[in-house]
Amino acid sequence: MAKQDLGSADRLNALLGTLAETVDERAGGDPEKSYTAKLLRAGPVRCGKKIAEEGAELALAIAAESRKEAASEAADLLFHMLVGLRAKGVSLDMVADALAERRGVSGLAEKASRQTKA
Repeated sequence: MAKQDLGSADRLNALLGTLAETVDERAGGDPEKSYTAKLLRAGPVRCGKKIAEEGAELALAIAAESRKEAASEAADLLFHMLVGLRAKGVSLDMVADALAERRGVSGLAEKASRQTKA
């Protein structure tokens, strides 16, 4: 399979940082005026359900929709993931730590290590 350029990680990182700041800013807002505040007020269970819904929509878009639709669904999933993490009290530093621990570890080896811990 040919290598595909995935574009600029720097650009996505900057936009994710801005989006995370926007989620933080809107967290205490009026749920009648802010979708973010409304989701956060609903709590982690509702946020988790939205993440599952958006993940399924992304999977279907990847399987059968256009690249533009897949990108749009990925953006929706990233937004809902950030809201869900905040609802659960999981900091982005915690996520970064989890990723750093896996750096240089084969995905197959990492998955196998989780199965032995269960």
